[in-house]
Amino acid sequence: MTVTLSPDQLAWIETRIASGEFPDMDEAVRHLLADAIAERQYFEQDDMAWAKPLVEEIFAAIERGETTSLAEFEARLDAKFGTLFGSWLAWSSPPP
Repeated sequence: MTVTLSPDQLAWIETRIASGEFPDMDEAVRHLLADAIAERQYFEQDDMAWAKPLVEEIFAAIERGETTSLAEFEARLDAKFGTLFGSWLAWSSPPP
């Protein structure tokens, strides 16, 4: 089997071989491919059933009118993070 890597992929792997993370190109490709397959299998097996009750609750809250306008949400963020940011500025700024 022949695998053709892009120049960026090849450079990335060669850097890790040089650092000792992988002993050689074959082992690097085997390891990285095994990781990619394992990650894909993990996500293919997750049917997201755990999220269904959460999504249903969100839709029920919307139907009950338990929503916030964008303007109100932004005002809350400004109030919360404006205070935090202002405190950070006071702490990080040198005295006049």
